[in-house]
This record gives sequence, structure tokens and C-alpha cells, in this order.
Amino acid sequence: MRSHLLNDTTAERYRRTVTEGVERVAAKLATTDRPFTGVTVDALSPHIEKIDLDKPLHDTAAVLDELEDVYLRDAVYFHHPRYLAHLNCPVVIPAVLGEAVLSAVNSSLDTWDQSAGGTLIERKLIDWTNERIGFGPSADGVFTSGGSQSNLQALLLAREEAKPAPGGWEGSADSAKLRIFASEVSHFSVKKSAKLLGLGPDAVVSIPVDADKRMQTMALARELERCRNDGLVPMAVVATSGTTDFGSIDPLPEIAELCAQYDTWMHVDAAYGCGLLVSRTRRDLLNGIERADSVTVDYHKSFFQPVSSSAVLVRDASTLRHATYHAEYLNPRRMVTERIPNQVDKSLQTTRRFDALKLWMTLRTMGADGVGQLFDEVCDLAEEGWKLLAADPRYDVVVRPQLSTLVYRYIPEAVTDPAEIDRANLYARKALFASGDAVVAGTKVGGRHYLKFTLLNPETTAEDIAVVLDLIAGHAEQYLGESLDRVAS
Repeated sequence: MRSHLLNDTTAERYRRTVTEGVERVAAKLATTDRPFTGVTVDALSPHIEKIDLDKPLHDTAAVLDELEDVYLRDAVYFHHPRYLAHLNCPVVIPAVLGEAVLSAVNSSLDTWDQSAGGTLIERKLIDWTNERIGFGPSADGVFTSGGSQSNLQALLLAREEAKPAPGGWEGSADSAKLRIFASEVSHFSVKKSAKLLGLGPDAVVSIPVDADKRMQTMALARELERCRNDGLVPMAVVATSGTTDFGSIDPLPEIAELCAQYDTWMHVDAAYGCGLLVSRTRRDLLNGIERADSVTVDYHKSFFQPVSSSAVLVRDASTLRHATYHAEYLNPRRMVTERIPNQVDKSLQTTRRFDALKLWMTLRTMGADGVGQLFDEVCDLAEEGWKLLAADPRYDVVVRPQLSTLVYRYIPEAVTDPAEIDRANLYARKALFASGDAVVAGTKVGGRHYLKFTLLNPETTAEDIAVVLDLIAGHAEQYLGESLDRVAS
């Protein structure tokens, strides 16, 4: 069994085995003609259930053949231009190369003695991102598993910075006074983080949005004032730069002014909108982000990186002390005075992958402008898609995009019952997914069911969007025709 360990004696076997796997995936990518096969849970489950994990195949080729049946054949392929659903991007080749390197070397980014150069590369990328944000020399940050973890850590820091009573907020009855303000279309991780931080059910105050799905700052000002008048503590305001459903960007300069006025931590969730940091045409949409206390970025959304590749950034490095714990076996306090850089001092995680390497390989190969060009292309495509939808009488489109998301709803000419229109849109989405011809997402707006394009593939064209809109209309019309037939019979 030692022959399976990766070391100096098995380097050639490693090369052959990985090459075989890469060739399988490359062949699959080259021949995939639709984003999904349409396989159902009931159809696929028996193939996986019958596999006896206690009876290995002992042969890589056989394992890859089996993998074809249980995964590769029916995987949802984000690289296909008609995958238009969630915030999943196609990935760039330099990042995939980085993934192969970091998996093989298997550095752990918690302590210097496990990562060395990896620690410095991650710190360099944090500094680079902070410069792009506009933070000063006191800024810092750390890579995370994703936007949800970044938001959690940022709100942990905000809680601890909210002038707590002696002993801190944790476990204190006074923690019931803490309030977080976020727009009604902010990410669900804000509420989830509040719960994980031990805050009460009323901790997150939902702020209404305007017609463009941006936080209403007048409403925020009223809620902040009410909070202060009621003897509560405005712990944080979460401004979103790229909401999941609409790609909307909250008015950052105005929010920053209010946070300064009420001495409140400003967190910007730019998990989606961080691609604007390298945009050559839209960077101004993030004006005001430099005034935030913390920022979430997801490189695996708009920098075309494999999952996961994310970070939380802070304007003041000292605030990261709230996530610092010392263990004698890992990062004893003496290492601080010895200036040994242990990333675990900043992180909620201990063992942590060298995900920063993927971004490093990307920037060193393509450059920031290259990544920004790709993101600008999908934003331009969204504008084209909006024009198609706005001109199509079959559809109602909710808002003109700031980034690359379009939310719309099929509106039949002969049917006016909103509930029946809901069912037609739901049916169309499910039928499209089952066909495998395209994948779109769904959401609710005003209690009604809508469909959603999240455009993150520069290979997607306006023609692809037009074809998918025709497919959706066809499925919806089929459902409505069958529904009328059922009523008539």
C-alpha cells in the first residue's frame, strides 16, 4: 500500500496517474455539448448505492471508468455557455494548475513551519487586494473558505469592537442589545452569522431597498437613530456590493457617512462584486469601499478561480486579534515577539489549504487586467441580455443590471392569474433543467416566482440568451396548454 503514497519513490507513478485523470477530464470538457444530462436523483442514486467501498478496484483506470458513471458523465458543467444559474464561474487554466500544485505539496497555511513561502504568498495577495480596495498600510486579512465564513469573521470582529462591557459580549445579557443592519436582499449568511455569534432573533434589522434593489439610506438612517434612541447598540452595517439575486450595489459613500456618524462598523460584502477591483471600466461602482472596516471577497466568483478562493480584509490589522488564540504546540505567544508569521493567528480555521496559490498563478500568468477584462465581458453581456428581455413582450425583467445578473419572469399573453404564472415559470425552469439544454436559477420577487440568469461565462453570447429564453417560453407554454386541457376535460 505504500506504493500509493506520494514521495520521491512514487514520483513517476504520480505523473502517470494524474496525467490519466487529466486526460479523462480534458476529453470530457472537449465533448460536453450541454451543461447537464438531465439525470434525476432516482436514476443516479442506485449507481452510487451499489458501490461497496470496502471492496477497492485496485486499478486507477477502473476507478476512472467508475467515476465516469457516477460523476463525470452527469456533472453540472459550469464551463458550458448555457449554464446560466448560480454564482459559479468557469475557471482559468493557471488557477487549475495552481490547484494541482497545492494539492500535491499539501501545505497547511496555519503556521510558518508548515508553509513558509506559502505564508508569504498569501500575505502578498492580501496586501495586493487591500491596495485595490484602497485600504492603507495598516490593513490586513486572511484567506477563507468562502463568503459565508468571511462574513462571519467580519461580524465577529464587529461584535468585539462594539464597545463591549468588561468581559466582552459573548454570553453577556447585553448582547441582546446588539443590532446588525443589512438590506432586505442581502446574503442569508448575515442572519446565519448573527445566530452563530449568539445574537438574538431580532439582531438583524432588514433595511428596504429602492427600485434598483439598493439599500435605502434614508431608511437606514431612521433605523440607526431608532436603535440609539431605544438604548440599543448599532454593531454593524452590512453593505452589499453585488447582491446574489440582482447584482445590485448598495450606495457605499452614503452608508460610510452614516456608519461614521453612528460609530458603527461598516462591512462590505463584495463576494460577487469584487471583480470590479480589477475592472478597467467599472471600478467606480465600488467607490466608498475604501471606508469600510472589513470587506468580503470571493475570488471564486468573479476572478474565475476554482472553489474555494476567498478572503476577509480589514482596514485595521489590530482588529484581527479578536480571532487570535495561542496553543503551545502550534503558535505559542513567544512567536509573536520572534516575528514568526503564523496565519492561524488571524483565521477562524486551523488547518487550511493554500488556496491563495491559485490566484497567485492567475495573476502571474494573466495579470489583473486579464481577469478584469473577463469580468467586464460578462457585465457587458448582461447589459445585452437586459435589452433583449426589455424588448421581449413575453418577459418582465426586474432591474437593469449593475453586474451580470438578470431576474425576469415569463408573462403569458392569455393568462392573468399570478399563481398560474408562478406555476408556469417553476415548470419551465424544472423542464429546462431536466432537458439538460440549459440551467437557470430561480428566486422570488414580491412573493412571486421569477427566473434568473447569473452570467459569469465570457463564452456565453447574446444568442445563447435568446435561445434559452425561447426554450423557457416553450416549456411554459406547454405547461399552460396542458393546464387548460386539464381544466377543459
